[in-house]
Amino acid sequence: MLDVFFESVQGIIMASGFANVCWQQIVMILIACVLAYLAIAKGYEPLLLLPIAFGMLLTNIPGTGLFHMDFYNGNVIDYGQVLQEGGLLDILYLGVKLGLYPPLIFLGIGSMTDFGPLIANPNSFLLGAAAQLGIFIAFLGALLLGFTPEEASSIGIIGGADGPTAILVTKTLAPHMLGSIAVAAYSYMALVPVIQPPIMKLLTTKKERLVRMDSLRPVSRTEKIVFPIVVTLVVSFMVPDAAPLVGMLMLGNLMKESGVVDRLVKTAQNEMMNIITICLGVTVGATASYDYFLTPKTLGILVMGLCAFAIGTAGGVLFGKLMYIFSGGKVNPLIGSAGVSAVPMAARVSQNVGSKEDPTNFLLMHAMGPNVAGVIGSAVAAGVLLSIYA
Repeated sequence: MLDVFFESVQGIIMASGFANVCWQQIVMILIACVLAYLAIAKGYEPLLLLPIAFGMLLTNIPGTGLFHMDFYNGNVIDYGQVLQEGGLLDILYLGVKLGLYPPLIFLGIGSMTDFGPLIANPNSFLLGAAAQLGIFIAFLGALLLGFTPEEASSIGIIGGADGPTAILVTKTLAPHMLGSIAVAAYSYMALVPVIQPPIMKLLTTKKERLVRMDSLRPVSRTEKIVFPIVVTLVVSFMVPDAAPLVGMLMLGNLMKESGVVDRLVKTAQNEMMNIITICLGVTVGATASYDYFLTPKTLGILVMGLCAFAIGTAGGVLFGKLMYIFSGGKVNPLIGSAGVSAVPMAARVSQNVGSKEDPTNFLLMHAMGPNVAGVIGSAVAAGVLLSIYA
C-alpha cells in the first residue's frame, strides 16, 4: 500500500512542470514578469501589455498544453486537429490566424476617434505618410541582414507603431515570428513617451518648438460623415489588401459620427473592444514560447523594430520641418512625430514636448491630425506589403 502511495507521488512529481522545466522557459517566464511589471507599475500600454505578458507566462509553463504553435506553422491549417487536440489558447488563436481580431480592434478604434483635426487640416496626411518611412527603411535593412522578404515586411511594419496591423501582417507572412513581432510592437508603443522626445528635441530647434499654430477650422457633421466613406472607397480601390483594416476603422468612425446607432457605438467602444483586446493579447503572448522566441533572430527583430520606430518618428519630424519652412514658420514640427499611429499617445507626446517649452501652447488637436493619418498610413503600408508578398 505504501509503495503504491509513493509511486503515485512520484508520478505526480514527474508529471509536474517542476520536473520538466528548462532554463529557456524560466527565462521566458522572467521576461513575462518584467512585461507585467511595466504594465502594472509603469502603466505602459497595460490594456495589451498585461494580457500579452500573461499569455507568454502560460505558454512557457511545461505540460499545460494550452497552445501549440506547430499547429499553425504549415501553409494549411488542420482545423480538425486544432479543435480536437488543441488547448484553450489554440482555439482563441484562430481569431488571430483567420485575421478577425485586428480589424475588429480597428472598428473599436474608429468608433472612439475624432477625424475632425485631419479633415480640418488635410496636410496632416503628408505627415502621416512621412512617418511611415521607418517601415520601408527597416524593411530594406532587414533584407540586408539576411531576413526573407516576408520576415522583413513583418519587421518593418513595427515602425508604424500599430500593434493590430503588425499582427495582421505577421500572421500572414511570417507566423513563426508573431511572438517576437508582437512583443516588440507593443513594447515600443508603450515606450512612446520614452523613445520619441529625445528624437524630437534632437531634430528641432527651440524656435521651432515654440511655434503656435492657428486654430483649426470647425468641421461640419456632413464632412465627418462623408469622410470615412470617401477614404474607404479611395484606399480600398487603390490597395484592396488594406480594405479589412481601413474599412473597419472607417465603419467605426461612421457609426460614431452618424449619431443614429449609439448602441452599436457603445458596444464597439466597450464590450467588443474589451473582449477582443483580451483574446488578442493573451493569444499573441502565447506565441512567444521559448523555442520560437529565444533565438538570434529575436534580437535582430527587437533592434530593427526599434530602428523602424525611431526612423518613423524622425521622418515625421523632418517633414514637419519642411512644412515649417514652406509655411513661413506656421507649422510646429513637433506634430510630425505624431504621424506614427500610436493613437492617442503620440499626439500627447507632441503636446507634452511642446508644453515644456511653452506651457500655454496647445498642440494636441493639431497633432491628432497626423496621428489619425498615421493609422490610415500604416494600414495602407500593410496592404502594400501583403499585396506583394502574401
